[in-house]
Amino acid sequence: MIKKTLNLSRITKQSIMLLTDSILLVLVLLASFSIRLGYWYFPENDLIWIIFGTPIVAIPIFIKFGLYRAVIRYIGFKALWAVVWAISLYALIWGVVGFMSAVEGIPRSVVLINWMLSMLVIGGVRIAARAVLCESTDFKFLESSNKKKQVLIYGAGSAGIQLSSALGRSYEYKPVGFIDDEKELLGIQIIGLYVYPLDGIDDVIDKFQVDEILIAIPSLSRAKRASIIEKLEHLPVLVRILPSVSELAEGKVSIADLREVNIKDLLGRDAVPPNKELLGKNISNKSVVVTGAGGSIGSELCRQIASLNPKTLILYEINELALYTIEKDLTTIENQSINIYPILGSVNNNRRLSNVFKHFGVDTVYHAAAYKHVPMVELNNTEGVNNNIFGTLSVAQVAIDTGVETFVLISTDKAVRPTNTMGVTKRVAELILQALSASQSVTQFSMVRFGNVLGSSGSVIPLFKQQIRDGGPVTVTDKNITRYFMTTPEAVELVLQAGAMAMGGDVFVLNMGKSVKIDELAKKMIHLSGLEIKDAAHPDGDIEIRYTGLRPGEKLYEELLIKDNAIQTQHPLIMRAEEDFIPWGELKEIISNLRLAVDECDQKLIRELLIEANPEFSPTAVLLSPEVIASKTPKPTPVLCSAAFKVPVVE
Repeated sequence: MIKKTLNLSRITKQSIMLLTDSILLVLVLLASFSIRLGYWYFPENDLIWIIFGTPIVAIPIFIKFGLYRAVIRYIGFKALWAVVWAISLYALIWGVVGFMSAVEGIPRSVVLINWMLSMLVIGGVRIAARAVLCESTDFKFLESSNKKKQVLIYGAGSAGIQLSSALGRSYEYKPVGFIDDEKELLGIQIIGLYVYPLDGIDDVIDKFQVDEILIAIPSLSRAKRASIIEKLEHLPVLVRILPSVSELAEGKVSIADLREVNIKDLLGRDAVPPNKELLGKNISNKSVVVTGAGGSIGSELCRQIASLNPKTLILYEINELALYTIEKDLTTIENQSINIYPILGSVNNNRRLSNVFKHFGVDTVYHAAAYKHVPMVELNNTEGVNNNIFGTLSVAQVAIDTGVETFVLISTDKAVRPTNTMGVTKRVAELILQALSASQSVTQFSMVRFGNVLGSSGSVIPLFKQQIRDGGPVTVTDKNITRYFMTTPEAVELVLQAGAMAMGGDVFVLNMGKSVKIDELAKKMIHLSGLEIKDAAHPDGDIEIRYTGLRPGEKLYEELLIKDNAIQTQHPLIMRAEEDFIPWGELKEIISNLRLAVDECDQKLIRELLIEANPEFSPTAVLLSPEVIASKTPKPTPVLCSAAFKVPVVE
């Protein structure tokens, strides 16, 4: 029956409500007279028209107050308040009309009785209908065959209350209580739900069989949010969170705003407001090039640069799809006056670069084009050298030749005491810019080092999420491996500010906060997904963590500084490092020899030259001799200019 009713058209359901109200109004008025007179009353003469004509007075008022616009099963406080006002106005008007009509037999107290009964009946019918629709077996069948998820809401403030109200009207969730740190709130009831202390949350979870905890305090700082999540991490429930105030539209709280806890919530570091003057110094009203514009860092550079009113923004990218994607994204920005040009090209193509730089009169270059995936570059080391070293040199030389004012290299923490090809090629790229900076005054070179950015290509975070969704295992290379993390927008914002503080040859280092243990990160992500770790102690758990061993060239931990002599800049999260470098005359010879070694695919010489350029390079991948390679190849294969190595086994 209920199912059929719900499937009726909106107009049909409104007509049913209108007819029901009309009948109830007449019955209520008859009951009012009966109560006042003390016997069952039926009107005579003119009173018949006064009573049975009641809907003519009431229904237009009800329509005006929107009583037929509200969906019964979602009816809330505002709708019930509209019922109160509508009935009050109707009762007043009916009383005035009744007494002004000079019809005899209308006791004055009937007006008050009619108002009270109408309030109870008209409002009560709507509340009862809502309860029936939301709680009936038939309706539950329509919602889902599964029972509602029991949820605790962390935060009994306005956001938590709004969220509880929204969840109360949902088909999926049932709020069972609040958790809050405010002592004044503990033990009291808010919209029918008790507020519990965090200390007793385990008992509350057991009592209500809680499925999820929803953090509803949008004003939390990152540090406070990370602290709360750490306290909830051990619990066998899914933890989700409302976005920050800045992310919520006009304070609106809805179920759709909820998201799973992510690594950003665990970092515990609040972003520092940017220096607007520094942000726009090298960009506003200038012609800007971003190489590697379609990559993780490059694309975010383009987005932020586009918001700083450059005269021209050139997107330089070798990957057609990546270039198309970022160019399409940028077409949606509000400032349509910016001239944006997508340019396909390699950073090793000097002629292409020179033509582009001259044509657009480039003022500023952000060089983000690089191969950065450590194991992949280790397997294809000649291409890593070509792109990361020769590509940087190519762009730098063209910048000098065409009079570019500012050149900023996007570097990495893996350039510090490198153990892999990717890291050493980025350090050599830094050395090139340091040397060129000291040998000329046309272009101001600088470089910015930082660690891992969240969600970038090859990042561990998306991998863990996918592995958890797939039911595991979650793969961690080593129990002790640690990494620095920063959000991509924050990293890029700091890059733009660091470049604006450059004086020539500067190596800037971003404050990445505390390093994160990847093993602990994996465990947190599993727990916060409401799942248990499967191990020897918990064989019935959900997700296994599998340790695969360090990959070729991978370090247990990363560093940001070669020497412990960083100088604080005017920005609290940006330091200037004092790094040694090789004069251009000496480095030029090493680079020339390296180019010949790459052309000859001489792996041994390539490694020797990389160590000569950076004596702190300690490769962990062991080169194999040609004889060993041949013995492991069952049939002839094309010779590839890439490393042939093995990873030493530690006994």
